[in-house]
Amino acid sequence: MRICDLRQKEVINQCDCKRLGFVGDIEFDICTGCIEKLIVPGEPKLCGLFGRDTEYIIPFQCVEQIGEEIILVRVKEDEVLKKCKL
Repeated sequence: MRICDLRQKEVINQCDCKRLGFVGDIEFDICTGCIEKLIVPGEPKLCGLFGRDTEYIIPFQCVEQIGEEIILVRVKEDEVLKKCKL
């Protein structure tokens, strides 16, 4: 699987069946090449015109399953929702 394939998959939290969004970016360990975190952009500001101020930083060990169209994760939303760095 390629990284661009991950970006086309919707991330869903199994704890509350909430749609978190689509993968926007990843963090990986440069030494091992292993994915460490999935980054999913949060809710847009005012009609999407002013960007986003939050994002979900999901540790890869929280990924339960990767399917053809979705990625199932098990996270506590308040622990993975972070303010965007400017």
